Amino acid sequence: MLRAAGDLLVEVHSQFETHGLLDAKTHRGLLDDYAGVTAGVRDLSGLWNSWKAAERKLHDAIETAEKAKSDEDYLRHAVEELEILNPLPGEEDQLLTQREALKAKDHVRQALGESWELISGEAGAEILVSRATRALERIADKAGIDTGPAIDALDRAGAELQAAVSVVQAEMRRLDDGGLTLEQIEDRLYTLRDMARKHRVHVVDLPRTLQDFSEKLAFITNTDAAIAALKKESVDRRKAYIDAALKIGAARRGAAEKLDKAVAAELPPLKLDKARFVTSVQTAEDESLWGQEGMERVQFLVATNPGAEPEPLGKIASGGEMSRFMLAIKVVMAALGAAPALVFDEVDSGIGGSTADAVGERLARLSKSKQILVVTHAPQVAARANHHYIVMKGGERDVRTTVIPLEQLDARRDEIARMISGATITTEARAAARRLLETGT
Repeated sequence: MLRAAGDLLVEVHSQFETHGLLDAKTHRGLLDDYAGVTAGVRDLSGLWNSWKAAERKLHDAIETAEKAKSDEDYLRHAVEELEILNPLPGEEDQLLTQREALKAKDHVRQALGESWELISGEAGAEILVSRATRALERIADKAGIDTGPAIDALDRAGAELQAAVSVVQAEMRRLDDGGLTLEQIEDRLYTLRDMARKHRVHVVDLPRTLQDFSEKLAFITNTDAAIAALKKESVDRRKAYIDAALKIGAARRGAAEKLDKAVAAELPPLKLDKARFVTSVQTAEDESLWGQEGMERVQFLVATNPGAEPEPLGKIASGGEMSRFMLAIKVVMAALGAAPALVFDEVDSGIGGSTADAVGERLARLSKSKQILVVTHAPQVAARANHHYIVMKGGERDVRTTVIPLEQLDARRDEIARMISGATITTEARAAARRLLETGT
């Protein structure tokens, strides 16, 4: 993770370790930055995703239609059965509640029936009261007995019993009015559960199962029209992607020509006048090779000898040539890279004289837009820098690396003179170092 984050902050260029430009995966993005189509590529990515989503939707619809057609007879029979059954949302819970209520009603009905029998049955209270009344009426005018109050009381008792019978009968009729019987509820629950087992779902899912089957059956009926609409959507989105991709491809090819000319102008001073830099932009004919960033494969190629075919930079260039090629490219594309700091290690390896001076001049130009750190043994390169540091190692067993800043102009001059003449600094070396510093500034 730290290495990936570091690559965003610092690009390191050396004979043995390179980042950024030597990775072909970055070339298309760099060319897009140079061409100014980065925003267009982001839009193209959206068009690509939209097209692929439409393709997946069409593919899924075709698969669903083919499977549905093979199941058409089954679906028609299943829909017909379920429509006849007409399962309702929450019906099972409602039936269970009604069943429990009806079981309670049986106990109530039994008690009401027993009460009615005791009041109005053959040996019920009404019969007994009626017999008692008739018995008293037969002796009412005999033996001087006054049976009137007793008969009146029995009459009142008979009226109260009739009122009680009316209430009991009304309650019995209410229990029997409307709704399903316990037997009907049990039958309905059995039918619902049997249908649920048949379709391997819960009873509560039967309404949704009916809806799903009906939708699939309707899709079969309208499958041709639905698939035709999805095909048109996929074709339209593909065309939108291709139109945008072709425009970006044209911009890339135009920018590639411009970039090649700009880099070519930087090569002769770096003693690469016989070399050739080519930005290869290959448009893929095979649709499977297209992607979110377009149809093109972009790669930076070089040819170091006249008549040679351009090949990848990292494959054909030597260490020194590679560093100079990268320097030329970086100078041209200085404002475009994401990393704010560039480190060049041994960028001057194998060169000297005017070539080293040209390398220093280009590094100085590049430092106007980036922070440039250079490890160098070339006085022509060092003299172009704004700041100088000596890196020294010392110690026998405990080796330490020390970095010493050279803040005074004399110290900078003497160190460049040491690079020219060696351990013993001569007057001529100091003079040469002074001229180099004056040229560099």
